[in-house]
Amino acid sequence: MHDGTPSSQAPPADDVTERLGYRLKRAAAALRGAMDRALREHGLTVPQYACLELLDQRPGLSNAELARGTFVTRQSMNVVLRGLQDAGLITRPATTDRGRALPARLTEEGHRRLAAARSVVYAIDQRVTDAVPERRLAELLADLDHMAAALDG
Repeated sequence: MHDGTPSSQAPPADDVTERLGYRLKRAAAALRGAMDRALREHGLTVPQYACLELLDQRPGLSNAELARGTFVTRQSMNVVLRGLQDAGLITRPATTDRGRALPARLTEEGHRRLAAARSVVYAIDQRVTDAVPERRLAELLADLDHMAAALDG
């Protein structure tokens, strides 16, 4: 278990493929590729799917809240939301009383498309989870949280 103190056990800098950051990026790229391929069959991108998931859990989130929750810029989220709206998967009011935020909500078709896509995404997540021995999973998840926290601030 990691106690939070810095380690001097980093691999030699001349072999970048042995560094933790490289391995994390490789795993993230493999996950993203699998999700891209699976979601393409449902007419969605990964950011669109993530946006639908968030709106299913918390209807009415603003562009900024969705951008933070899906790890994209606000400008990119504008494009995502326009695409979802054009596809009839979400609705947004033309104006709002709350200032500039235009809260988005899933349509019936958005709920249907999310339900269909969710099963393939959850299957991919299960493949990733199954690759980690069950006895180590909780510790790995905690370590990933610690890594993110170490870089967030």
